[in-house]
Amino acid sequence: MRHLQDYLFFKTIVEAGSIRKAAESLTITSTALNRRILAIEEDIGVELFERLPKGVRLSSAGEIFLHHVREQLTDIERVKSQIADLSGERRGHVRIACSQALLTAFLPAQISIYREKHPGVTFSVQKKDRKEAEESLRNLSSDIALVFEPESLADFQILSVSKQQTYAIMSTEHPLAGRPQLKLSDCLQYTLALPSSDYGIRRILNSKANRSAQSLSPAIESDSFEFLRYLALHKQYITFQISIGLPEDLSQLNMTAVPLNTKDVPYGMLYLGQRSGRTLPVAAAKFAQQLVNELQE
Repeated sequence: MRHLQDYLFFKTIVEAGSIRKAAESLTITSTALNRRILAIEEDIGVELFERLPKGVRLSSAGEIFLHHVREQLTDIERVKSQIADLSGERRGHVRIACSQALLTAFLPAQISIYREKHPGVTFSVQKKDRKEAEESLRNLSSDIALVFEPESLADFQILSVSKQQTYAIMSTEHPLAGRPQLKLSDCLQYTLALPSSDYGIRRILNSKANRSAQSLSPAIESDSFEFLRYLALHKQYITFQISIGLPEDLSQLNMTAVPLNTKDVPYGMLYLGQRSGRTLPVAAAKFAQQLVNELQE
């Protein structure tokens, strides 16, 4: 299994961007780490990195080798997970890429439920926009992805699709706070704080505004939903979120979420998926099935 250690060393250098930084995280000397990489390059017969004054950069051959390394490390994790499952003690590591909306309530709850049954399973969760989440499946840096309004679905095996209604979030003192539901035109009369254009909810709002020849002119834009939510504490602002991303503590913050009429602003679609043609490790597959069940309910 020595080659797997070399693969881990190589992957760590890629992520760190320099041999010195990678050596520090691996608690070995940079000289020893460099020797290991030189040995790999000698075996392959080509340089995997371009040595720069302040780090390293993957060569074209290195990009190809990185894909191979990720596949090999993913496969060994899947095998280890299957072996652990034979003894009834599920272990493994689940890597998730997800839209920002899933980070506040849904995923923390689902991971906690899973780990109560299988405490040996660990998780890493990365916030990704639509394009990044899909790419993370293709390059095997994620096992599963939860993507709201995906861009292409290339190499994306759909496990579940769920409708998500859009909500306007505002202070309980805002003039619109008492309405049972709203149209986008109602909100446009007030100061808007919107997610940046990379996010699916902004695509939905832009699409509605364009269809109705309305002007969507936010006073503030941000890639942080948390920032936008706290900005809406101040009663002049309105921001937006999908139903699965609504925080549980809105009422404690003297805020409210009012649904937008789905005949005015249609449902958006949340996709759960994995890379097409890939067999997931047991832990990731079981967790994905838990999410499918929850989203269907």
